[in-house]
Amino acid sequence: MARDADDQDDDRRDDEVERYRRAAEDALQQLDWCIGYLHGIRKLEISRALAKNRSQIRSKLLQVPEQPHPAQQTDET
Repeated sequence: MARDADDQDDDRRDDEVERYRRAAEDALQQLDWCIGYLHGIRKLEISRALAKNRSQIRSKLLQVPEQPHPAQQTDET
């Protein structure tokens, strides 16, 4: 019976971890939109800085490989 309680605790923890992961991914999608918008209105320095931060968040916190973002690849000044 104690094993069932431990399994339930593990399931709850897994559910909570998944909920936070989804929330982080949603926030990153919103950040992607902001980066694209800033890039589109020629706020390139800001969009590059945010893209760099986004890349760090993805790789360090979510442990997802970095993806180049258009604002990071631009040659415009």
